Amino acid sequence: MAELITVARPYAEAAFRAALDAKDLAGISAQLKLAAAVASDVQMSALLANPKVSPADKLKLFHGVTEGKLGDTVKNLVNMLIDNHRTVLLKPASELFEKLKHEHESVLHARIISAFAMSDAEKSDLVAALAKKYGKQVEADVFVDASLIGGVNIEIGDEVIHGSVRDTLDKMAVALAD
Repeated sequence: MAELITVARPYAEAAFRAALDAKDLAGISAQLKLAAAVASDVQMSALLANPKVSPADKLKLFHGVTEGKLGDTVKNLVNMLIDNHRTVLLKPASELFEKLKHEHESVLHARIISAFAMSDAEKSDLVAALAKKYGKQVEADVFVDASLIGGVNIEIGDEVIHGSVRDTLDKMAVALAD
């Protein structure tokens, strides 16, 4: 996966620069997500990977599915990736574009793993605390993992905040073993 991200980075950066120039980060972001979703479809993915199908036919089919929904920037990116047999890069390029967009907008993405389902108020309070800590707007996805026993773990970028009972018990077990 790391290799795909490395190869996709120049495409994402070029799309990001084009979006900045066009002052359309949100629009191009949505278009890239759509293109990545279409390319990730099982049938479309198989067709795009089929060497017996010509690039012209792949382009015709892809743009037929996305008719009128992609602007020139994303259309050109899709055309280039299909012509070069690199459509597998659409999803990682879209994800990298989102990271660049969030950095530009000073938005952090948090992944919150909770032992129990969180109410909207609890999620809002936690997101507000993270925004205050990092000095940036925070968007969060919340997942439930009962194996944590209690508490939450938070992933923001490369940082992980361990706040679960499971992590505390694991640390205690290591300390007792020494």
